[in-house]
Amino acid sequence: MHRKTPAFAVFVGTLLATTTALAWVPTADVQRGLSRGQAWAEVLPDTEGADLIHAAIDIAAPPKTVWAVMTDCRMAPRLITSSTSCKVTHVDQQQGWDVREQVTRGNMFVPTIHNVVREDFQPYSLIRFHKVGGDLAIEEGEWRLLALNGGAGTRVIYINRVAANIVAPAALVRIGMRHDTSKVLVNLRRESQDAARR
Repeated sequence: MHRKTPAFAVFVGTLLATTTALAWVPTADVQRGLSRGQAWAEVLPDTEGADLIHAAIDIAAPPKTVWAVMTDCRMAPRLITSSTSCKVTHVDQQQGWDVREQVTRGNMFVPTIHNVVREDFQPYSLIRFHKVGGDLAIEEGEWRLLALNGGAGTRVIYINRVAANIVAPAALVRIGMRHDTSKVLVNLRRESQDAARR
């Protein structure tokens, strides 16, 4: 006899899958590349039409400096070159969260995307985010900042489970996301190291 899967069981399964996805850490080979100055990113197909981004970079700046660059909306166009606007619409400093609204300019393959996410902060080590509005069907992930060299440097780990309505072959979309993610990480390193020198 066929039985329906209880909704709670589906919820738990989804939660466990998401938790496992966010538990990613760079392999030994990836870490060797990071220590040589490489930015690393991969994009894998996931469930519900989403893609799963894993990425990392090492930055010669303290976590607090990297954090300041990452969380400043004014820096968005310097990190994401297609960004046309970024603003914090809600904030609770006591509870450690905000809601951000960002628009990125489209092109012939990718539409202009209006994105609204809630970010939950654990300064200066973790930013968890998830979609609360906007055009993306799915977005949930985190940024982890790990201190290196006694706090003089930072390893940034980025994980994002994302789905967007893009009319293009899935493989081409993943190549674009991998390229764009690496570019953002390199921009973050440049801006953070510049800030550390000032």
